[in-house]
Amino acid sequence: MNSPRDVIVRPVVSEKSYAGLEGNRYTFLVNPDANKTQIKQAIEAIWNVRVTNVNTLNRKGKAKRGGRYRQITGHRADQKRAIVTLAEGDQIEIFESGK
Repeated sequence: MNSPRDVIVRPVVSEKSYAGLEGNRYTFLVNPDANKTQIKQAIEAIWNVRVTNVNTLNRKGKAKRGGRYRQITGHRADQKRAIVTLAEGDQIEIFESGK
């Protein structure tokens, strides 16, 4: 992972992630191999903000059912998410534009 863009895949757009904006918390889908230090450095480099805290979580992909007897035919991809808390006064514009 040479570039900060290799660490951060995309922002997560959901009701729960938008509820965190009031507490200055932003949610991102990140590379599964990235650690908290790499995530912090990537966020600070891309958006020029100060990160105070990084929490990560791994989500297992849901099983997909299909076929004649509704057996499990596959599953969705696993995801790693990062919930990033920014310093007071900092914000990321891509989230704020949708409000």
